[in-house]
Amino acid sequence: MHRILTISLLTLGLIANAMAYDGEEIPWYYSQHDFLMASPSAFYDGLLGFGNPANLNYLHNPDLRFHWSTDGTDAGSFNNWGAFLGTPGIGFGLLKKEFADYETTDYRIALGWGDDEFGFGIGYGWSSVTEDFIDREKLVKTGMIYRPFKYLSLGLVGDWSVESDARQGVAELGIRPLGTSRLTLFGDIAMQKKTTLEDAPWSAGAAVEVVNGLYFTGRYFENESFTAGLSFNFGHQSLAGQGHFDSEQEHSYNSYSVRFGGMRPSFLPPVIDENDKYLKLNLKGRVHYQKYRLFDEGTHRFLDILEDIKAAAEDPRVGAIALNVSSVSISREKAWEIREELYKARQKGKYVICFIGYPMMTDYHIASVADKIVIDPEGGIMLPGYAMGKTYFKGTLEKMGLGFDEWRFFKYKSAMESFSRESFSDPDREQYRDYVDDLYETTRRDICDGRGLTIQQFDSFVDTMVFALPETALELGLADTLGRWSDADDMVKKLTGRSMHPIGADFLMANALPPAQWGKQPEIAVVYGLGACAMDSGIKARWLERVFLGLKDNDDVKAVVFRVDSPGGDGRASDHVAQALKKCAERKPVIVSQGGVAASGGYWISMYGDKIVAGPNTITGSIGVIGGWIYDKTFSDKLGMSSDHVRRGAHADLGSGVRLPFLNLTVPHRNLTEKELERVENLFYDFYTGFVRKVADGRDMSEARVREIGEGHFYSGIKGKEIGLVDEIGGLELAIEIARERAGIEEDQRVTLREIPEYKGWFNFDLPSLPFGAKAEEDPVLEYIRMLNEHQGRPLPMLIPGTYPEIE
Repeated sequence: MHRILTISLLTLGLIANAMAYDGEEIPWYYSQHDFLMASPSAFYDGLLGFGNPANLNYLHNPDLRFHWSTDGTDAGSFNNWGAFLGTPGIGFGLLKKEFADYETTDYRIALGWGDDEFGFGIGYGWSSVTEDFIDREKLVKTGMIYRPFKYLSLGLVGDWSVESDARQGVAELGIRPLGTSRLTLFGDIAMQKKTTLEDAPWSAGAAVEVVNGLYFTGRYFENESFTAGLSFNFGHQSLAGQGHFDSEQEHSYNSYSVRFGGMRPSFLPPVIDENDKYLKLNLKGRVHYQKYRLFDEGTHRFLDILEDIKAAAEDPRVGAIALNVSSVSISREKAWEIREELYKARQKGKYVICFIGYPMMTDYHIASVADKIVIDPEGGIMLPGYAMGKTYFKGTLEKMGLGFDEWRFFKYKSAMESFSRESFSDPDREQYRDYVDDLYETTRRDICDGRGLTIQQFDSFVDTMVFALPETALELGLADTLGRWSDADDMVKKLTGRSMHPIGADFLMANALPPAQWGKQPEIAVVYGLGACAMDSGIKARWLERVFLGLKDNDDVKAVVFRVDSPGGDGRASDHVAQALKKCAERKPVIVSQGGVAASGGYWISMYGDKIVAGPNTITGSIGVIGGWIYDKTFSDKLGMSSDHVRRGAHADLGSGVRLPFLNLTVPHRNLTEKELERVENLFYDFYTGFVRKVADGRDMSEARVREIGEGHFYSGIKGKEIGLVDEIGGLELAIEIARERAGIEEDQRVTLREIPEYKGWFNFDLPSLPFGAKAEEDPVLEYIRMLNEHQGRPLPMLIPGTYPEIE
């Protein structure tokens, strides 16, 4: 509100000064804007900052406009004219006018900034005049547009001479009774010379959108003159014309305009260019949640892909989607979600074509949704099935002279087996087998449905053939034709039977059209919790806690979607985030979307969501804690190292031992005593009880039920839904849809998705900080070792790397 008050006071002061001003060094507002069909702040961005510089804040794409008027009523004549160029935030215009004895050319350059609710602008103007007796002074132009909601737009403009005390003030008003562009009422008033408010020149009128992109406008002036006009939008071009009638209601002259630039709703029926284009999506590279702002062309943002496919499905001009998955790096869960969006696009009549090179299970799973699969002539398909396992280090530790004591108090919480065993325990083998079975059956079902295969045919290929060259793939129905992404245009024409033009994602209607409604668009925050649960690395719990507490009090954000891709880690870090999320959920809907893994501490940070949405391949659950103790048996002797210490406190020496240079790791010199181990066991059970109680509270379950499905058991998303740990099977888009519905946002209301954080940073320097260039926060194994070292002797709600796909 302080911004509104400040600008309003300035403008009122300007208008008061303008009333006392008795010069003509600043051109009259209405003489400068007779090309306009309505007030600048109420109808189609005015003259791109020439009238009100704040208009540039609402410009979403570059625009070029040319206006001209006729000499009298002769439609073929040419008199005054203006050219205006604008890009988001900056604009330039010139206006040339002929009078009886002289000509003037006025120039303006302007800047605009703000958001959907407030727009501000400032400009500079100068003029050239053919006669010396006409004085035009240089001026500064200020402007503001305030759109508090979809029904109202207020505009203020001030012209300030930099050579004298000349001033001019303008107030503009726009009202949309229906909350849409179907009907816009507008009015404006200008103050210059020694005029009273009653004598000030003004205008009022209406703009009616007869059909999409076709407007009829009428504008009445205080001197009883008026204009009537029509405006036609053709998408990226517009054509408009209006008749000007004088105070005697006699037809005086006409004015016309053409526009080239950003997309506007077209008045032409969709059938004109229906199915005329195809979306071209090249996924070669990495599909991650986030990317760096600069120099990261090889990374594709996951949410952008989902939103672009969704936008293509809704665009009547798009008849097909061509997708290249050759050389894509993507996790299984993200692949399934992209496949789901492509499937929805097919359900809406879009023809999907997928290009493959050497796909394996995950890549081919995406491709199998397509109407047609195009395989590289020198490629092949490899479908070996799925295998999951662990590397065991018991023998390694023994050879190194390191002892290890596994603290395992829960049946399935098996992460420390890697250091205490040489193969799976029976419970661990059971949960791994169950997960792999669900994963395989989900993929098999989708591929068979997409390609028209039987279960027996698929299993036979996996178990007996595994690999197929292109010709064999065609014979088996695994692909439809040979081709390459470089020939995508010709291939689309061949497979669809019609010529389609490729369209970039930025030009899809949902991405290119400006908001149809005034005011700040409701926001849904998409918050990412990625990596190990740690205070200052991984999910960055301290920062994430502040994010949720901030969103709780942010009235612009109507709902929150929390995307979790975390194997767990530090219980304290998990609880910081969980409690902040719980407080946020008391004020607005919070929907949790679980990615590849949201287990153990990753489930902890999920449990207070209003709804938990997981994919069929998500690893979820694992309610339990692990711990263990690595100690020095003969390790220091083998390395010729020794350590010594003094202590005060019976157990103070537990963490003492040799410290390894470069790795920054300490190896304790002894194991725990029986009494110390007994205390650890009690601690772990107390910690587990607290975890169970919180899950019971968050999921509205009994503690007995949580203990029954707990014990550290991890599940697929499918099984998680069956036992009540998950509410819905779906991806990030379903979570956003549920959040929108829970927030009560109208179906036709445009929503802004605010990703937090939106980017990883500015640059990816990729400097090696560990041997072989590995980074602890990016390598799950190194992160796991770091967590164990930092939390020796403490309970960790965490999965071991290898249980879950890599988190990006």
